[in-house]
Amino acid sequence: MAVEEEGLRVFQSVKIKIGEAKNIPPYPGPNKMRDCYCTVNLDQEEVFRTKTIEKSLCPFYGEDFYCEIPRSFRHLSFYIFDRDVFRRDSSIGKVAVKKEDLQKYHGKDHWFPLQPVCADSEVQGKVHLELRLSEVITDSGVICHKLATRVLECQDLPIVNGQCDPYAAVSLLGPSRSEAKKTKVKRKTNNPQFDEVFFFEVTKPLSYTKRHFDVEEDDVDKLALKVDLWNASNLKFGDEFLGEVRVPLKVLGQSGVHDAWYFLLPRDNGHKSLKADELGSLRLNIVYTEDHVFPTEHYNPLRDLLLQSAHVEPVSASTAHILGEVCREKQEAAVPLVRLFLHYGKIVPFLSAIAHAEINRTQDPNTIFRGNSLTSKCIDETMKLAGMHYLRVTLKPIIDEICTDHKPCEIDPVKLKESENLDTNRENLRQYVDRIFNVITSSGVSCPTVMCDIFFALRESAASRFQVDPDVRYTAVSSFIFLRFFAPAILSPNLFHLRPHHPDPCTSRTLTLISKTIQTLGSLAKSKSANFKESYMAAFYDYFNEQKYADAVKNFLDLISSSARWDQKSIETPIMLKEGSVKLVIKRFDAKGSGRFMIKRAQGRNRFGLKNFKKRWFRLTNHEFTYHKTKGEGALCSIPIENILAVERLEEESFKMKNMFQVIQPERALYIQANNCVEARDWIDILTKVSQCNRKRLSTYHPSAYLNGHWLCCKLSADAAPGCTPCTGGLPANIQLDVDGDRETERIYSLYSTYMAKLVKMQEACGSKSVYDGPEQEEYSTFVIDDPQETYKTLRLVISAVQTLEQQHMQYKRDKFRKTKYGSQEHPIGDQSFQCYIRQQSESSTYSI
Repeated sequence: MAVEEEGLRVFQSVKIKIGEAKNIPPYPGPNKMRDCYCTVNLDQEEVFRTKTIEKSLCPFYGEDFYCEIPRSFRHLSFYIFDRDVFRRDSSIGKVAVKKEDLQKYHGKDHWFPLQPVCADSEVQGKVHLELRLSEVITDSGVICHKLATRVLECQDLPIVNGQCDPYAAVSLLGPSRSEAKKTKVKRKTNNPQFDEVFFFEVTKPLSYTKRHFDVEEDDVDKLALKVDLWNASNLKFGDEFLGEVRVPLKVLGQSGVHDAWYFLLPRDNGHKSLKADELGSLRLNIVYTEDHVFPTEHYNPLRDLLLQSAHVEPVSASTAHILGEVCREKQEAAVPLVRLFLHYGKIVPFLSAIAHAEINRTQDPNTIFRGNSLTSKCIDETMKLAGMHYLRVTLKPIIDEICTDHKPCEIDPVKLKESENLDTNRENLRQYVDRIFNVITSSGVSCPTVMCDIFFALRESAASRFQVDPDVRYTAVSSFIFLRFFAPAILSPNLFHLRPHHPDPCTSRTLTLISKTIQTLGSLAKSKSANFKESYMAAFYDYFNEQKYADAVKNFLDLISSSARWDQKSIETPIMLKEGSVKLVIKRFDAKGSGRFMIKRAQGRNRFGLKNFKKRWFRLTNHEFTYHKTKGEGALCSIPIENILAVERLEEESFKMKNMFQVIQPERALYIQANNCVEARDWIDILTKVSQCNRKRLSTYHPSAYLNGHWLCCKLSADAAPGCTPCTGGLPANIQLDVDGDRETERIYSLYSTYMAKLVKMQEACGSKSVYDGPEQEEYSTFVIDDPQETYKTLRLVISAVQTLEQQHMQYKRDKFRKTKYGSQEHPIGDQSFQCYIRQQSESSTYSI
């Protein structure tokens, strides 16, 4: 969710890895162990909670959390709680990181010491105050001063125990002054509107004799106004403190008027400080991002350069590839690049280009995509985005069952519990592996189209580069779909949103064993048992040392690497995807366009009957759909895949027969009857899969046949009438992403800006390679530069586009600095991040991003 700021959108997001806690103080009882969970809070608002780790003083959580932050906040806080089933959970300690300090820990694992949780320090929200010092003439004609304090409203107060019934207590601090005045309680709101005024006598006439009111006018600057916010509680423990503000009266200045918003602050209650690690510590990895996004026209130059990357020769000289070269981690570049290219429908040509280049640089087919290259990171990220639904429908049911049933599956004799049987555990594990293997290898028709297109490109490039290796076309694909997609999802289902939390240790061990076995099955390695260091895993793998498993993997890989984009010609023979015997009738159009059924007329019949449906052998490859009189004979008819315009069910009323579907082409339609409903679904799925990227696919169709001069569905008489029913979407193979292209381009700009020094050094490297033909200088050896001149041209354009955006950001900051008032609702007094910003701006006349 973005906040609008004068034509600019501001996005805040945070990604957190909650690792583990250690050295939690023991429970004060005979058991000593604790059942701990961790919460993530924006100020006092809980936004995430881990699962509870039982009976541990060093709980491991291993959970990831990501969220878009929809509001302003001051602290990102983490609380460790001890669960108690009989009473309220007790807090052990907390970590509170100020917003302005988040960048210190950006992307790095860090151990944070837990601090004590004190009710007086748990504050959030802000209050709007108006102070006015006025002269008052007493009855005796003497002038004194009174302070009018108006408490207008509060915002974002914390909700305490499910409620917030706030009131304010106002008092004037000074010599012998402790009088407090209270507002009315505002029920059931954390944004109370008070609008109440309180008056305080600030100075008395000098003739006044009571000494404790004897304050000279010069002493007014020593006074302060205190406003406490409280939650009116019905509990016996009393009202809960929500925060306080202290306003020195010297802010009134010469005008005698002060109107400002204040952040509520904790109060100092003399809480003794504890030694470091006395409450334990918590390991966290925090990535906080704040994107300031301009209107789209600002990004046109940089975005155009990025989207042209697939067509740059060589691709190593492209804008996107250069980003991967200068970033410290390839993952930094991969995330925004993939989202941007997906948003604009350019991901397949881009990944095909960089994958082709990487394969051509690879010397050994056994090392394809082994490193953490830009190609592998981008494909990983694409699979995570495009394949999330695919993972859910494929793996989630059985992963849920494994996590719920807790069947023992330990096969390491050393780790076996006394109550467990090794043979029983092996059988449990074998059944799980078999089921997961079967659901994966039968899921090819559900694989998203964009993933299939990428796998097609990998397969073609690898087979072309290593023509002597017959298996490279499989291993190039399996290294991603098994090694980087299915195996990690099985190992850590919470990271792929298949489970809400990290599994318990026993289940995690089961998933580890399954993942290792599935990964090895998918690798098609020559010697499978040799892949395992552990003898018990090698022995277990003997269960799967059969050719049927290798065949199933190859058939699956053949299907998911069959692209429906026919502008490329395969260098390989057609891949057989499905075949079988079914009945059919053909509807053709003659030269005049009138529809007629071309079948052998059944003797004595003038309409369609069972004899008009001939049993034929159908065969589907990634190139064509054919049918034959019998298996092994020549094709009676061949339909190129690109000519399939739709594949839909045919309503039973057409021929009074079940399990019928139609394959619609430009000039004819095949009406086909499968042997059963499952077979019909299989044929529809796989035909839809291989044809769903055809450019001329229909948007509407006729769900019934054209008989007796009209369509049975819509009753139209014209046999060429457009369809009356929208075509089904087919499989959920394509992805719909909520991607903001401008925001992703802004993130890419930020990366370029961060690594500007590397861009300049890469320019120097291009010059060095162009001038000197000798050994490459060591400082430039980290860059991949295939064409120095083309790379230099791209770098010059990138630097120019980045510098233009940088100037626009600096101008925006200058304008904002001039317009922003400290103490406004957007920047209340006590906003330390804004105070730091003011100091930076006042200390320098130049502005950096």
